Order: sequence, then structure tokens, then C-alpha cells
Amino acid sequence: MAYSTKRRFVAGAVCPRCSELDKLVVYSEDGKDYRECIACGFKDEMRFKIKNRELETRVNQTEDDKHVVQVVNILPFSVDKSDK
Repeated sequence: MAYSTKRRFVAGAVCPRCSELDKLVVYSEDGKDYRECIACGFKDEMRFKIKNRELETRVNQTEDDKHVVQVVNILPFSVDKSDK
């Protein structure tokens, strides 16, 4: 549950049904999050799965991961004489 039970407007949001700007409110009811348009009555349950993935850095890698050999290909340099 990401929202409170109090209805709050979402600035800049456009209704997917009537395309009205700034008419959507978001709120939580019975443990579920909803968005609702006050202009046309559109109501939709929002089902967002938050995926927190830690970025791989040298700090959170094991010693084995740090010493993985990767091949780097160097492309040959060529000059295109047609640009002159």
C-alpha cells in the first residue's frame, strides 16, 4: 500500500478514459491502491510491484566476481575521405 486513505490529486495526470487533465485522484482502500477520475467516474486498481535491485558495484561483489576476465574488442580506425 503506497497511498493514504485520503484522496489526493495527481498534478499533470491525464485520465485514460476521458483525457481530462488534472482530474485524477489516488487513494488506498481495503489495502489496495486506486486511481479515480472525478470528471467521468473512471476507477482503476493500481497494481505496482516495486522491485528494488541493488546495482552491482565493486563494493557489493565477491572476490570471485571482481576477477572475471572480459574480452574487449578494439575496432579498427578508418577515415572516410568522402567527408572532405
